[in-house]
Amino acid sequence: MREKIAKYAKELILFFIIMSIFANILSFCRSSDLNKDRLNLSSVTLLNNQSFTLPKNEPILIYFWGTWCPVCKMQSKDIETVSKKFNVLSIAVKSGSNIEIEEYLKSQNLSFRVLNDQYSSMAQKFRISIFPTIIIFDKDGNEIFSDVGYTTIFGLWPRMWWATL
Repeated sequence: MREKIAKYAKELILFFIIMSIFANILSFCRSSDLNKDRLNLSSVTLLNNQSFTLPKNEPILIYFWGTWCPVCKMQSKDIETVSKKFNVLSIAVKSGSNIEIEEYLKSQNLSFRVLNDQYSSMAQKFRISIFPTIIIFDKDGNEIFSDVGYTTIFGLWPRMWWATL
């Protein structure tokens, strides 16, 4: 019986390692289409009509998502955690009116900064076609990491820490 459990545990671990490698390769291939230009945003207007000036000399994570995206629903909880320690700007793409997005945020207990990209103009500027997409820029506005699809908190946290160095 013990041998059987050990065999299944070994196969399960191997499966997760292979899937993790595959997911990273897939994310790498998908992210090659993203706009690689320096970040040239200085300020944006958030849902609450407040202006948010992107910090200078500090890294920032930009998170493209949608209220209609089931994977984004899972990813947003991790982004919420990261936003408590690091600079995060989330961009809700084709997710309805400001009121609809605010209701969604409230229902999901999310409080990170949100720009409403109702007509997908920001997503087009960054060449985003798959959701969620995360782009991390260093203190100089250079892209240093990007992920397309779900990324765990264990993947986000060290990348944001690395961006601060």
